[in-house]
Amino acid sequence: MRLRRWQVAIAVTLIVAATLVYATRWWLFPARGLHNEMLRYLVDDVAFLFIQVLLVSMLLDGLMQRRHRETMLNKLNMIVGAFFSECGADILGRVAKLDTDLGEVRGDLLARMSWKSKDYERAKRAFREHKPVIELSTGDLGELRERLDDEKAYLLSLLGNQALLEHEAFTDLLWAVTHLAEELQVRGDLEGLPPTDRAHLAGDVKRAYTLLGVQWIDYLQHLQVQYPFLFSLAVRTNPLDPDAPVIVTA
Repeated sequence: MRLRRWQVAIAVTLIVAATLVYATRWWLFPARGLHNEMLRYLVDDVAFLFIQVLLVSMLLDGLMQRRHRETMLNKLNMIVGAFFSECGADILGRVAKLDTDLGEVRGDLLARMSWKSKDYERAKRAFREHKPVIELSTGDLGELRERLDDEKAYLLSLLGNQALLEHEAFTDLLWAVTHLAEELQVRGDLEGLPPTDRAHLAGDVKRAYTLLGVQWIDYLQHLQVQYPFLFSLAVRTNPLDPDAPVIVTA
């Protein structure tokens, strides 16, 4: 548990207070005797009270922080799951079709029921290091624009969710996807764009694509641990695998 500055200050104050009380006890009651023994015990109890407050406060604060993080993480995973169910997986699949070099790393991205934590880390590393070659002519930008436009209100509502302040990576993803939607929306004819503008759009696509892919892999790992039945469907409808068999055959 990482202590904050105010926690350190309180801990030091309590320890100093306990030390002073113990020192006072030894100074006031150097000799033994029934009367002195009773007073010594009383002072000992007062001194140890500071130690009790320190131990209990730190323990309770640590437990409360842990509980808060678990609750927040569960809420965030629900939001991420809703995003991919609503539109994220579909958008990722549409954008992946524009990546002509995806085949080079696709084998590292296809999650399996037997995957462990190290497999997910390897997959995320492979996707981050992948240099996608975005060819805008290989997909229908008009359909992608319409899909993003249909989800604009939903994406903006997610950005307004205060819980996402704790999930910087997902917030960056939403901003990247929203920006791509705006870039496509302000253009009329998407067919006759000059090479410079197409290169600019390709850069926006890459940004959203990479963030979507990494977050998708994180989401799969969460499903495998918490919701195996949802994980099975996600694997069979993996947007990074156009040949994924939806029908369960074994």
